[in-house]
Amino acid sequence: MQPRNMSMSGVVDLAAVKAAQEAKAKAEQARAEAARQGGGDAGAGVSPSSLVIDVDEAGFERDVLQRSTEVPVVIDFWAEWCEPCKQLSPLLERLAVEYNGRFVLAKIDVDANQMLMQQFGIQGIPAVFAVVAGQALPLFQGAAPEAQIRGTLDQLVQVAEERFGLTGLTVDAGADADAPQGEAPAVAEVPAGPYDALLEAAVQALDAGDFGGAVQAYKNVLSDDPGNTEAKLGLAQAELLHRVQGADPQQVRKAAAENPGDVQAQITAADLDLVGGHVEDAFGRLVDTVARTAGDDRDAARVRLLELFEVVGADDPRVTAARRALARALF
Repeated sequence: MQPRNMSMSGVVDLAAVKAAQEAKAKAEQARAEAARQGGGDAGAGVSPSSLVIDVDEAGFERDVLQRSTEVPVVIDFWAEWCEPCKQLSPLLERLAVEYNGRFVLAKIDVDANQMLMQQFGIQGIPAVFAVVAGQALPLFQGAAPEAQIRGTLDQLVQVAEERFGLTGLTVDAGADADAPQGEAPAVAEVPAGPYDALLEAAVQALDAGDFGGAVQAYKNVLSDDPGNTEAKLGLAQAELLHRVQGADPQQVRKAAAENPGDVQAQITAADLDLVGGHVEDAFGRLVDTVARTAGDDRDAARVRLLELFEVVGADDPRVTAARRALARALF
């Protein structure tokens, strides 16, 4: 699982949504109009199976834009040939049902909907966006640990409610009762794995802000299962959060700007850059540091850059570009 573009605290900065008040007003107007036309009955529950929908270009306005005036719509851009999609999509489907109407998951096959892919400016998949009251918000690109996805969804739901007045849909658990007997539910439960308890301990530590505890929990998994992908990625991100915990961003950036030859100052600033979502800045800072240093200093900057590559994901185009820049700086 390779996380991309996701704030390292597991959330995205949705507070900067442009024209939030205008969008909220439009959402309220749309809900009022739907109610007048008989389509906005808040008491009518939806079925659990309707929380995950397939969307195409023809139905995008109705199924995503209009629906986003009632409930946040999370968009999963995927394709049949995309291996990470096969990990991420079932997880998003399970969470859509678990969140019980607080968001709807719209699945868009990019091979069949190239125009939508272009309109959203997608360069790689899986890519996940949200639409809230008609406003499109990038969430992350690529698969990611469940803990981070939950954090992102939690803030999405919170912002949708507080800024746009979207409280979600009422779900009628019995609405799928007409399905043929013996038919599998719309979203199958994921079997518990041997390290679920340890991974859950890491998630709880992250949620509590105990990044040191999360680091140890992920290490506990890796001590028995060194190849556990979720634990490796979770560890890289927990270690990053642990490093910057308590740091004063203003002081860190001031020290880096005033002391360009201080390698540790540049490394610390790069960590903060990445946590803040400034991926290219973080990579560029360390590549420049590698280029102008030698010996242990150069190696320290190079190693940290490689660690940050792991956090973002090997197939992210920004990582690919930074790897080329690093090779030029080294050779």
